[in-house]
Amino acid sequence: MHERYGNRRKLKPSEKGESHLEEVEGIVDISEERFWGNTKEEFFNEGPGVADFPEDQELEITRVEALKRPKFRYRIHFDSYSMEVHEDVMIKYRMIKGATFAKADLEEIIAADERQRSYSDALVYLSRKPRTVYEITQRLGEKGWSESVVSDVIRRLTQERLVDDAAYAQEWAKQRVGNRGKGKLWIRHELRQKGIAKPLIEEALGEVSEEDEYASAFQLGLKKWNSTKGESMDKRRKTGAFLMRRGYSGGLVSKVLRELVDQEGQESTEEWEEG
Repeated sequence: MHERYGNRRKLKPSEKGESHLEEVEGIVDISEERFWGNTKEEFFNEGPGVADFPEDQELEITRVEALKRPKFRYRIHFDSYSMEVHEDVMIKYRMIKGATFAKADLEEIIAADERQRSYSDALVYLSRKPRTVYEITQRLGEKGWSESVVSDVIRRLTQERLVDDAAYAQEWAKQRVGNRGKGKLWIRHELRQKGIAKPLIEEALGEVSEEDEYASAFQLGLKKWNSTKGESMDKRRKTGAFLMRRGYSGGLVSKVLRELVDQEGQESTEEWEEG
């Protein structure tokens, strides 16, 4: 599962109304933290909506205007009334000059537009790196989207396999042990913070072999041991404490320390005791 997720296809501008991610610089630079403090109202600076549209008459589109910013949005004019929608929504509902709609239809279109815009926000967030359901939910909430809209977006992303907590957890555990020198205790804590469900965390940690975790701990311990001055007992104490802080279990730390002592040709007289 993690291989499919780790090598997921790159999102293309033409797919699923992503607001053309390849041209994201024309929309906003999300690498700046200040962007994520903005609400959807502040960012889109929306024009008039449908609240004041008449209830009892058909509304005919008299003009369709492409907006310069934000990109891929259009202002739809009904004589003196107007509303704004995303390009994909406009196409889906065939909002062309001469088409007629009731106010209830337009309210439905506005709801669809909100889902599309929040979906586009999620895709921009995902374009930088994989995310968990919890992370995306939090980010969209910060952008001002309602719970119901966020739920719809998460459902769509899951169906399209753009979000997969199980695969995320497996890939995260593999990389943290293999490349970052972290033990399973540390990784479990990290995944909890990312909102991964406990069963998925345990499943991911179960995919990490004891041999791989030991190899990671030993290489880290060897480096610490060789850089630590003092007698063997001092090296044992400092190296053991260091490995424990990295999230390796007491039993694994004891095994690493025994090997390090043996390599120095000394006799290991004490077992490592956590704490």
